[in-house]
Amino acid sequence: MSELSDEEQQIVRLAASFTDREVRPVARELEHANTYPGALIDQMKELGVYGLTVPPPYGGFHVSTKCYALVTEELARGWMSLAGAFGGHSVVCHLLTRFGTDEQKDAYLPRLATGELRATMALTEPGSGSDLQAMRTTARPDGRDWLLDGSKIWISNARHSGLIAVLCLTDPTAEPRHTGASILLAEPGDGLTISRDLPKLGYKGVESCELTFQDLRVSGAGLLGDRPGRGFAQMMAGLELGRIQVAGRAIGVARAAFDDALRYSQERETFGKPIYQHQSISNYLADMATKITAARSLNLYAADRHDQGHRADLEAGMAKLFASEVAMEVSATAVRIHGGYGYSTEFDVERYYRDAPLTVVGEGTNEIQRNVITKQLIKRGRLTP
Repeated sequence: MSELSDEEQQIVRLAASFTDREVRPVARELEHANTYPGALIDQMKELGVYGLTVPPPYGGFHVSTKCYALVTEELARGWMSLAGAFGGHSVVCHLLTRFGTDEQKDAYLPRLATGELRATMALTEPGSGSDLQAMRTTARPDGRDWLLDGSKIWISNARHSGLIAVLCLTDPTAEPRHTGASILLAEPGDGLTISRDLPKLGYKGVESCELTFQDLRVSGAGLLGDRPGRGFAQMMAGLELGRIQVAGRAIGVARAAFDDALRYSQERETFGKPIYQHQSISNYLADMATKITAARSLNLYAADRHDQGHRADLEAGMAKLFASEVAMEVSATAVRIHGGYGYSTEFDVERYYRDAPLTVVGEGTNEIQRNVITKQLIKRGRLTP
């Protein structure tokens, strides 16, 4: 497995320092108030976080996927919402870099790299969930342009994004159905309604919205790539990076929960000794640390496969599946270790416990991940690549 360059190691350390210095002291207050973290996001722009998947000719860093995963992990360790604030943005940058025309790259990537322009992707629809092939959002030609109609739901950062990569049907009659799907690069305007911000258990501060498209005009130059019908394959390739990012979020949440539990177990005493000296608590800590380490190794393995240019949907699916389940288990165990205080909003472990479930359902539910994993195992005929 390749190692990070010296520059990439410095980038990860910078993200960790930013998290400890700027994020952790304010995350609890911002999260409980469900306040959009504008000041922190501005600092993330200055750090170059929004350009991590943009190649240098367009002003970004374009670090390895491993570095990107570790930066995500560090930010999620402070507050998962911040990692989510650039997750979809990064996938759109990756889609443009890999599939966009030269004109599309020139038009968008320089502004995306600085965060001047922010992007999100719109996949999920009401009633279809993770079944992307059941989507009903369509785009019909109108001269050289497209008119977009339909609805999307659970779209993060929708109110703060000036570019939305919308997966839609440009040929609803195509068989198989996925061959009629395309990605349109839509910009907000007449015909787009952001109807509401959806209330959530966790993942506060960053909005998740319902979008309605009614004859939203998208320029013919807004079709990702050079021809329609490739959107489903393009988005599946983008989701490899997206699932590695969600796994990074999960590992960051798990690390934060473990760190708090480890510290508390040394401070809290019962029966005349710190609670970590009780075997039940000691066993918890050992299992938590082991599973977090395993999750990180699996995610870095998936990232390494992605960096090498190999198909990584199997590995990314495994990483997302395992890391998110670890985040759920570790955050719940951290509440147990804190006892009654774990149920108090004065401690951060209750936030980790509320944030972790998003990683189980985000970027394709874990039930879908298992389907993806099994399908690729059958196709490859073996476990090792």
